[in-house]
Amino acid sequence: MSVAINDVLEMLKDKTPEQLAAINKEVMDSTKHMVWVPNVGPQTLAYYCDADELFYGGQAGGGKTDLVMGLAITSHQKSLILRRTNKEAEKLPDRMEEILGTDSGLNRSTGTWRVDKYRTIDMGGCQLESDKQKRKGLPHDLKAFDEIADFSETQYTFISAWNRSADPEQRCRVVCTGNPPTDPEGFWVIVRWAAWLDPTHPFPAKDGELRWYTTDPTTGKEVEVDGPGPHYFEGEPKGIIARSRTFIRSTLDDNPDLARTNYDSVLAALPERERLAYREGRFDIAMQDRLGQTIPTDWVRAAQARWTEKPPEGIPMCSLAADMTGGGSDPMVIAARYDGWFARPIEIPADRFDIDRMGSQAAGEIIAVRRDSALVIVDLGGGYGSSTYEHLKDNNVEVFGYKGSEGTGERAQESKFKFLNQRSASIWRFREALDPSQPGGSPIALPPNDPSLVADLCAPTYKITNGTIRVEAKEDVVARLGRSTDRGDAVQACWYQGMRHSTHALDLIDMQQRHQHRGQAPKVIMSKQPRTGRKA
Repeated sequence: MSVAINDVLEMLKDKTPEQLAAINKEVMDSTKHMVWVPNVGPQTLAYYCDADELFYGGQAGGGKTDLVMGLAITSHQKSLILRRTNKEAEKLPDRMEEILGTDSGLNRSTGTWRVDKYRTIDMGGCQLESDKQKRKGLPHDLKAFDEIADFSETQYTFISAWNRSADPEQRCRVVCTGNPPTDPEGFWVIVRWAAWLDPTHPFPAKDGELRWYTTDPTTGKEVEVDGPGPHYFEGEPKGIIARSRTFIRSTLDDNPDLARTNYDSVLAALPERERLAYREGRFDIAMQDRLGQTIPTDWVRAAQARWTEKPPEGIPMCSLAADMTGGGSDPMVIAARYDGWFARPIEIPADRFDIDRMGSQAAGEIIAVRRDSALVIVDLGGGYGSSTYEHLKDNNVEVFGYKGSEGTGERAQESKFKFLNQRSASIWRFREALDPSQPGGSPIALPPNDPSLVADLCAPTYKITNGTIRVEAKEDVVARLGRSTDRGDAVQACWYQGMRHSTHALDLIDMQQRHQHRGQAPKVIMSKQPRTGRKA
């Protein structure tokens, strides 16, 4: 079916809006007996899409909400349609009533609509991060997230876990709709659909192209694989079936009803950032800086462009930073630095640690990665950092205890402003190091193809009050994003302490000469790669 639809869309792609409207009228006239039919174009492609996980998004007014309602009415038995806020969710039944022409079967107090004896549609909000727990264990063969960028990633993945049906003949799928995110809170959407939305992705995908993803149980990380599988990993003898994913772009022209109104002029009057996102459907807006962003996105991208597969020859590992797991689902992340060159961060799943032995086990992971007597920086702000710190000290490892909330007497290089605490100082120091306008340019080289690292580093905001630089507290960033910024925190902490050419030039030259004299370069331990397919 998808091949035929693609052929039809290929024939339609050069049609004018007037021609498409005429075709759409002909289709509507011939389907008057049907409750709902998709508009000609991308909405039809989305309706018949074979993906287990679809993101239908782009310009405002492209018929995104109607798509999920149409699917719920015509193709699914038990559906869940969500908006982020409860206020927005209240509007969902109104649109459903317009489509059906009646509110028969609607229970507004529960948000449940019994369309007929075969179809039930649940509608509601997920305003608080904890509201996802209300959806725990509730199966739906259609899970639909309207305006996906408003949700946190953890809300999305948690609720989607119950995308299932007791009827083996019923198709199950997750459908997301939305405009491009306009702030870091929604950047995870671009990370998840990076093959379609991130221009730096090494293996870009076309709109509507299916890609398959699963989680490597040995690392806990999502990987892209070739086809549905089964795919075999260590400890999984039965194999794992991957889920397909795709993105289909929507435009205002795809919605004849709105295209004939003055809605486009309304979008054209929006402020620039919103206009580019909602009127033009540009997903690169999320990669542009927001007001008060501490580290400019372009600086991070430039640092990624400077990266090489290996560190400069003879340069030793100068520091190694560990962002500790707190015993929950967040992993432990280790970042290693060779002067200004950073190795790919290593993630260690939280379930690999025993609660009673977490400190010693984490110390062992650090020691296994450490080279050249590098200084170790351990985050003592939470989790099991203190226990890890003590175990490293007991093993005669030089270690610095990083306390983000603790005060510091440091000042910014140019403005000479004070810092509120160590977190403000460390993130600002990394900003200074990334600044391309400094003499000789920035020395920082960051691993590419890591959108999560970019999002983490660019998430914190700052303000200056009473001559003090105050970078947004980590707990506030986590609450705003709905996830922890482990990778970015490990990288910026890694730069905060340890040898650098700007401060330890003679020491580095001496160590480099000793390495060259031995005829060997320092060994870099890279993160484990998936056994099958490409990394997501």
